[in-house]
Amino acid sequence: MFESVTDLAGKLAATGYFIDSVMTQVVFLAARLQKPLLLEGPAGSGKTQLAISVAAAAGTHVERLQCYRGVTEDKAIGRFDEGLQRLYMEFSKGQQEDWQSVQANLKGRDFFRPGPLMRALECERPCVLLIDELDKVDDGFEAMLLEILSAWQLSIPEFGTVNAKSIPFVVLTSNEERRLGDPIRRRSLYVRVEHPTPEREAEIIASRTPKAEEGFHREMAGIALSFRNYSLEKPPSVSEMIDFANALQLLGTDHVTAEHRDVLLPFLAKTEKDRRHLLLREGFKSLLDDGARFAQSLAHSGGPAA
Repeated sequence: MFESVTDLAGKLAATGYFIDSVMTQVVFLAARLQKPLLLEGPAGSGKTQLAISVAAAAGTHVERLQCYRGVTEDKAIGRFDEGLQRLYMEFSKGQQEDWQSVQANLKGRDFFRPGPLMRALECERPCVLLIDELDKVDDGFEAMLLEILSAWQLSIPEFGTVNAKSIPFVVLTSNEERRLGDPIRRRSLYVRVEHPTPEREAEIIASRTPKAEEGFHREMAGIALSFRNYSLEKPPSVSEMIDFANALQLLGTDHVTAEHRDVLLPFLAKTEKDRRHLLLREGFKSLLDDGARFAQSLAHSGGPAA
């Protein structure tokens, strides 16, 4: 996918996704060694966006398996299209085919509607396979993934084994709702992902709001740190802070004040409990004051230019 670490770093930066040099090297090695990348950490820390950005940097697409409680193998691998099978049986009534031929055709690939795992293997050129929030499924579903992650194939009883036409770049994410099994961990390169440092977040926000001043980017990064240090149920993610910054730009301001509280709460408070905390008389203002101090210290430390 990438010729060198420098090539990867440049292409990722062009997408607006910034990671440190060590993480860039790990992503490059995962791609070259064809090893899954297991990203584990808090929700909103940029794990999913890494997969999307790698795909954009490589000029390919994402096949995404969004995990959730109760997800089935049919959703992941695929299933036969029963409606199409019935149509074929009706069509076959006037043909000279014997029943064995009809039955064999019904179990053929033409009648199978692939899910994201199978689509990823059938791509002519490598895609990015994102298996998102793997911690939401049970051990049995997790074990089902081992075949594709080990042998790059899927065994489908009805018509045999599907081998990879190309090997995808696999990104597994976990928000740590449960501990993932050791087999998945052994097959992957494990990376702990936290929210970005204020310096890095200022750089990310600068890439998305290039017309704003450097002080604005530092202020946004300081507010992000302030809110994440507060006892919120759902601390703001990087993408939510980008939305917050863009909202301020649309309002025609480069500075947050307590008067902005009510109109900006929908960007930062995502539960009723968090909303009540921020509606306290001094709650929002004190967080802004903390954010301003963080931004000031960022400026004194020589934060990144916009």
